[in-house]
Amino acid sequence: MTHRGWPRGRIGWLMGTVVLLGAGVLFGLIMQNVLLGVLLAVIVSIGWLIAYESWRGRTPELDDPWDDGAQL
Repeated sequence: MTHRGWPRGRIGWLMGTVVLLGAGVLFGLIMQNVLLGVLLAVIVSIGWLIAYESWRGRTPELDDPWDDGAQL
C-alpha cells in the first residue's frame, strides 16, 4: 500500500512558515528594508522547521538501546 497525500502535520508547519514569512516582510516594511525582513524570516523559519519536526517526532516511551543519538 502506497501512502498518498501529505504527511500528518505538514499543514501546521506550512501555515507557521507562511505566517513567519509574512511577519518578516511586515517587519522589513516597518524597518524600511524588506530584504532584511525576509532574511530574518527565513532564518527563523528554519528554526521553526527544526523545532516543529522535533516536537512531532517525540516518543518518550520509546526505549531503543541501539540509539545513541546522532553518529557519524
